[in-house]
Amino acid sequence: MSEIHRSVLPIPERAHVGLTTFDAKDPETVFPPIEELRPPDGAPNVLVVLVDDVGFGASSPFGGPVDTPTAARLAAGGLRFNRFHTTALCAPTRQAMLTGRNHHSVGMGNITEFATSAPGQTSLRPKSCAPLAETLRLNGYSTAQFGKCHEVPAWQNSPVGPFDAWPTFSGFEHFYGFVAAETNQYYPALTQGTSRIEAPKTPEEGYHFTEDIADQAIGWINQQKALAPDKPFFVYWAPGATHSPHHVAKEWSDKYKGRFSMGWDKLREQTLARQKEMGVVPGDAELTERSEGIPAWDEMPDELKPILELQMEIYAGFLEHTDHHLGRIVDAIDALGVLDDTLIYYVIGDNGASAEGTLQGTFNEMIAVNGAEDLETPQFLIDNADKFGGPEAYNHYAVGWAHAMDTPYQWTKQVASHWGGTRNGLVVHWPNGIDAAGEIRSQFSHVIDVAPTVLDAAGIPQPDFVNGIQQRPYEGSSMLAAFADDSSPNVRSTQYFEMFGNRGIFHNDWTAVTKHRTPWLAAAQEMPEFDDDVWELYAPGDWSQANDIAADNPEMLHKLQRLWLIEAVKYNVLPLDDRMAERANPDIAGRPQLIKGSRQMLYEGMGRLSEFAVLSLKNKNHAVTAEIEIGDDGASGVIVAQGGVTGGWSLYLHDGVPRYCYNFLGLTHTIVTGSSPVGAGTRRVRVEFDYDGGGVGKGGEVRLYVDGDEVGSDRIERTEPFIFSADETLDLGVDDASAVSPDYTPATSRFDGRVKWVELDIDAAAEDDDHHLTAEERYRVAMAIQ
Repeated sequence: MSEIHRSVLPIPERAHVGLTTFDAKDPETVFPPIEELRPPDGAPNVLVVLVDDVGFGASSPFGGPVDTPTAARLAAGGLRFNRFHTTALCAPTRQAMLTGRNHHSVGMGNITEFATSAPGQTSLRPKSCAPLAETLRLNGYSTAQFGKCHEVPAWQNSPVGPFDAWPTFSGFEHFYGFVAAETNQYYPALTQGTSRIEAPKTPEEGYHFTEDIADQAIGWINQQKALAPDKPFFVYWAPGATHSPHHVAKEWSDKYKGRFSMGWDKLREQTLARQKEMGVVPGDAELTERSEGIPAWDEMPDELKPILELQMEIYAGFLEHTDHHLGRIVDAIDALGVLDDTLIYYVIGDNGASAEGTLQGTFNEMIAVNGAEDLETPQFLIDNADKFGGPEAYNHYAVGWAHAMDTPYQWTKQVASHWGGTRNGLVVHWPNGIDAAGEIRSQFSHVIDVAPTVLDAAGIPQPDFVNGIQQRPYEGSSMLAAFADDSSPNVRSTQYFEMFGNRGIFHNDWTAVTKHRTPWLAAAQEMPEFDDDVWELYAPGDWSQANDIAADNPEMLHKLQRLWLIEAVKYNVLPLDDRMAERANPDIAGRPQLIKGSRQMLYEGMGRLSEFAVLSLKNKNHAVTAEIEIGDDGASGVIVAQGGVTGGWSLYLHDGVPRYCYNFLGLTHTIVTGSSPVGAGTRRVRVEFDYDGGGVGKGGEVRLYVDGDEVGSDRIERTEPFIFSADETLDLGVDDASAVSPDYTPATSRFDGRVKWVELDIDAAAEDDDHHLTAEERYRVAMAIQ
């Protein structure tokens, strides 16, 4: 292949400048052969793995209590990095890793649902920051993504797009996964490309999302190597695990039965001892104090401790299960004979462990999100113990376990100031490119260093132009020197951190940090002024940030505070923003909103609409009207449904009789039933809900109509005020994913007539102040789905 200049992408075409003959049979007719685009010789296959919500002290290669044999296997044949860092939150880490730039530089200063019009917070990736996948694709790589995508702006997450930020418009030729913060592992909101699809099996048939995306990745890699064996692949595998809900079969959680009876405080001590023995932390590393607000294990009620243990057993099984299915992908690559020539980045966590499961844990995350914590008594949790981890649950573990998974550090996910929020284990495996095996690397590095390392390994330059747009330089640096030499300098000498006003700066092994917000207090805490935040200072030898020396070193602290401000200006961090209600309100935040007004029409064939794409019927008078066609033999099935097993509503025909079901958090089902089957022909079925008012989450009266005649009524005492689910959708003619009503299953829910249209209406008169969400309530919803 002739020399290729790769700084401008797509690589410009070369016009033929030789002799052009009149007749192709002329002996002087000569054209160079068509050359297929390929990366430079020696460019490896690349597999980037990003597991969700796993703390530094969780996995076995980093001293954790959870067996992760695939991570251990890859570490034995490669390297462990014990000072690798993320941004402390999901979408920001992902966008930073995929672009090689700091998260504020690419508009992802927070989750997409909290976007504002400030440059560092828009959730819109600048065209001057083309993602790694696009650069690799335009250099001849085959590219595919499997699993979670949380980089799509909230108002663009619908079947009509725009799709600019979706994986298949961001450099990936194939995508199979979900576009959201989290998903139900048994009933995922699946997308292939930009089209919503259904899972190939049901939970009863053994379906689990992690296994599915492993199957999909294996099939894609096998096909790619069968059809284009000389072309390297770039696969990004990002499971929804171990983000809540913690879903895994009992055979996996039962392996950990009794292994956490010591509680989270003793577990931290045991983990640190293992970490020191393994050398993943220095021998003089100190165990930081339990972070403020986390109860001691001994303070927890004795009757609750078996449930708390169960929560951690399920989480451990969930993580091992994820690692196991990654192992199947690694085995498949090995079977193809290309494992040694595959650069594997196994990033064990996109932030610290999640402390969003309340102080006692939760059976259904939506219960706490909707302000119904009073229903999750210790007895309720005990009564539902057998359902934890299964399809009927949407469970999350207690804050104390999250802190233990971040051993030996302070704090957790969301807290970008401290290593508990940002330090994650990293395993790198590439036998053809790394001579060392089983070694530990302690160079300071960051998630923005992944993309430049991949390009460096492939011999591909960072592009100057992509699709006609001049590119901003990568802000990360290549880690190849650290691959080769354990004594090479830090990959980064300076790195800022910021999330929710929690902020810090690393510079030449010193750190200055200040925690502004506590994750599990949500909006109940009173925020101090940023200038009143108390800064801490940690010396280079203080591995775990255990000894604050700010009082004795004011000059060094001031120097680092000033450096943080300089970096913040450079990378679009300012203005700092700790607002809650304002950021959750699109009008105030300054971001677009897909659905406006008091009426929405939905038409035949529409479905898989997230709550962002549907008019909200909560906390107000509303009506749902559907026009349907029924044949002479009658009809049954779902006309329209929103939500699923964790809560929602459904309008359907049951043996031909109209019914309306309101599912309150999976705890109660109020079913309004009509008087007789609906006859053949074009008919209109309508539900009217008269809301009580007086605040959010109140009850109301329900009336059911057929062709204008009332056929049934009932009362609902309590409603869900904020959100039915983070991933369940509204569907016409079927109830996809999990079922709202116990009267049917997803498989039996399909309407066997025709749903021509559905109209949603809300009463503008009901939009008075006592129905508006407070600051804490808006914040609760936004944080629940990150």
